[in-house]
Amino acid sequence: MSRTRKLDAIEIRVLGALLEKEQTTPEQYPLTINAVIAACNQKTNREPVTQLTETQVVEALDRLREDVLTWRTQGARVERWQHSLDRRWELDRKTKAIMTLLLLRGPQTPGELRTRSERMVSFESVDEVEDTLRKMAEGFDALVAELPRQPGQRETRWTHLESAEGVPQELRELAVSAAVAPSPAALPPDVGPAGRRTPYDERLERLEGEVEELRSTVTTLQEQLQALRDDLGVE
Repeated sequence: MSRTRKLDAIEIRVLGALLEKEQTTPEQYPLTINAVIAACNQKTNREPVTQLTETQVVEALDRLREDVLTWRTQGARVERWQHSLDRRWELDRKTKAIMTLLLLRGPQTPGELRTRSERMVSFESVDEVEDTLRKMAEGFDALVAELPRQPGQRETRWTHLESAEGVPQELRELAVSAAVAPSPAALPPDVGPAGRRTPYDERLERLEGEVEELRSTVTTLQEQLQALRDDLGVE
């Protein structure tokens, strides 16, 4: 896997936008400059929402082109841009969908990634997402890392490793160490001296997971509806 320098926040957003539109609106890809700007500043499926200028986007595209991560082609009327990440990061359909979401929205749980990836690819289960993430986290040139579970979180989140700005250094170091040895916070909570959990605890945890998944599904459906409105130009 051929890698380059760490990317800044604008370059990350540009690459995420190119990846997304290639998968969700292939008939419009490669993108014109105006389309890239609109995709970067889209109000749905973006965290955070940005207001990038044409100058910022063009300069980012040029820097990425120097690293052979993007290139421009001459369309029938205007210049168009596309990425070359399939080759540079060795992406298939599933890893591409995951990287797209992480680049556009930051750290997310496997459940969130599964739900939000539906417009790009279908995962059979959260376990399949986790398996894909762990493969992406292997090796010296890993694309992603699992972040340690924070207090109050039921699930761990995953982040991409292409931007030093996007992940604090201390979390990057913790993510690397967590890949070698799981932290105690990542282990199931013990109940009682024998470390056993009651059927009530297991049922409560299962119900909480189902509620969280339903909330995530509703949020994603709302986002997809708004994205469709954006694509159609409907207010």
